[in-house]
Amino acid sequence: MKEQVTGCIVNSVGSMKKIILLFMTALTISACTGHKNENVSTDSRPFDYVVEKFADLEILRYQVPGFESLTLNQKQLLYHLSEAALMGRDILFDQNCRYNLAIRRLLEAVYTAYDGDREDEQFKALEVYLKRVWFSNGIHHHYGEEKFLPGFSPEFLVDCVRKISASELPLRPGQTTDQFMMEVFPVMFDPNVLSKKVVQSGDRDLILASANNYYAGGITQKEVEDFYAKMKDPNDNTPVSYGLNSRLIKEKDGTIREKVWKVGGLYTEAIEPIVAELQKAVAYAENSAQKAIIEKLIEYYRTGDLKTFDEYAVLWVKDTDSEVDFINGFTETYGDPLGMKASWESTVNFINKEATKRTKIISDNAQWFEDNSPVFDRFKKKEVKGVSAKVITVSMLGGDCYPATPIGINLPNSNWIRRDHGSKSVTIENITEAYDKASQGNGFNEEFVWSDAERESMKKYGFITDNLHTDLHECLGHGSGIILPGVDPDGLKAYSSTLEEARADLFGLYYLADPKLLELGLVPDREAYQAEYYKFMMNGLMTQLVRIEEGKDIEEAHMRNRQLIARWAYENGKADHVVELRQKDNKTYVVINDYAMLRELFGALLSEVQRIKSEGDYEAGKQLVEKYGVKVNPVLHNEVLERYAKLNLSPYKGFVNPVMREVKNTKGEVTDVVLDYTEGYADQMLRYSRDYSFLPTYNE
Repeated sequence: MKEQVTGCIVNSVGSMKKIILLFMTALTISACTGHKNENVSTDSRPFDYVVEKFADLEILRYQVPGFESLTLNQKQLLYHLSEAALMGRDILFDQNCRYNLAIRRLLEAVYTAYDGDREDEQFKALEVYLKRVWFSNGIHHHYGEEKFLPGFSPEFLVDCVRKISASELPLRPGQTTDQFMMEVFPVMFDPNVLSKKVVQSGDRDLILASANNYYAGGITQKEVEDFYAKMKDPNDNTPVSYGLNSRLIKEKDGTIREKVWKVGGLYTEAIEPIVAELQKAVAYAENSAQKAIIEKLIEYYRTGDLKTFDEYAVLWVKDTDSEVDFINGFTETYGDPLGMKASWESTVNFINKEATKRTKIISDNAQWFEDNSPVFDRFKKKEVKGVSAKVITVSMLGGDCYPATPIGINLPNSNWIRRDHGSKSVTIENITEAYDKASQGNGFNEEFVWSDAERESMKKYGFITDNLHTDLHECLGHGSGIILPGVDPDGLKAYSSTLEEARADLFGLYYLADPKLLELGLVPDREAYQAEYYKFMMNGLMTQLVRIEEGKDIEEAHMRNRQLIARWAYENGKADHVVELRQKDNKTYVVINDYAMLRELFGALLSEVQRIKSEGDYEAGKQLVEKYGVKVNPVLHNEVLERYAKLNLSPYKGFVNPVMREVKNTKGEVTDVVLDYTEGYADQMLRYSRDYSFLPTYNE
């Protein structure tokens, strides 16, 4: 499905100069009265997973089953960790692009102050654009990375801005309203300005071409690579994650240095309240191990020391007894084209004890899975250490996990910590359940699945095998294999994330069909895996293309990974007709003729991807990704877009969080913590901007 931009006129503008002239000639002035966000509703309504739709997005709710049964101590721990999860929201906006906070605050000021007709097409287009900015934590699509353009005119926005007091606008010190518009409007309206958040095309300077805010001052890719290469010791067996928590800048005199994200450093205005909430959480820690984890994270935030971060990660991965758990900090590196700088994110959760029985079986048998993997023995772990996995119920999402969220997480990312201490994996089952419930009866399977046989298999086994694939992907896939001594863990550069996701997906796919899963009681019968195989191949070859604009390549790492696997298996199984693309009623469908042979193909590709990873074979990795994972068949793409559009579905989904409130008695003592599921999307976003916005507009 194409990215919807209602009534967009800026394609005809074509240049920054024309945009400036457009808004500088719009001088109509009139008064605006305030439109304030009301308090969160507390009424009780039947639970509805779907909140609203706009553009290519659907907003859902998730339930938090079991929360009411937790102890008061656990609820208070979750409350303070959840507050900390919301405190860092501004950080991600600023990381994604240096103008994101200015644009968000501008749009929010206009949206709340607007006193005209709210059914006017221009205002409705502004509302959609603002909702997209909230969803993507900035002006670039959260998945496709391209900048999305406003559907309203520059003249309309000028008229609105001129009706707002300068004190309500995110101006720089001493900046006039006109100067502000001249600076910010081209970023919004000109498609050629900061056009892509993350560029991964290997023939360009990935740093200069990307619009993210991890690097500043005109620094080049070579300068970044040289800067960190000088820091690395090839003989260091326990290296820190260089550059993980800093912006790299080049001064006017050419000096290159890091600005570290910490208390007293960059982003301190947001990090300080995060630390304050973590300090409150310490009092409610379930045990001494959890207390030590939170205190070590606080120490890391205060010092910015990456060795302290590793100490925190080791403590975190070893804690398998606490029922409440969380992630908070600079973690995943997908937003950096070089895979070094980490975005800020947070999740807060507690264990789903019944469902965790499934993942415990998997983690208890981790050594068997490693030993029987189809990769070469020299790339296998001789001793699998510290692999733990659980199914969780998330109670709050923040940063890069909100509104769009992963369904599974495996951490830490440090290879040496995985090697020496293991990893911890989670499957977020209340999120997968929300996806499943919201998608029932939407017509997708009827349109894209080949026959009733596949549809029945997916209906019967799809939820089970999808969760199992996530379990295997996170628990064992990411934690499998080794990097050979002396191999640079950052050596795969722009292709690292795609290849890592491919390795984990292939591990899960290969073992889904193994008789061992039936022996362990994880699947109901021998053929259950076929539901996930069909869904994966259909998605990788066809249906995920609804997320790509016509004429565009695939950029996002997870999508590249899925097409890489599906296309490689399709091409390499052609001679034996393992997988086919067949026509029926002038429509294309995926048909799997030999599921057993498809498993063998997955195993062969897993072996090669692990070799590339273990040896740091950049050229082989680049060739594999570029050949199978990037380019799109334009004819098939157009067909998929047309068929999907008729279903009136949204290709992307995200969530609103429940509102978490403390209940206090007349003495001010907390007697309970309760959840409210009634808050709307815009209400939540405006409340977060009001109550959890700490950073200055420009963080330079």
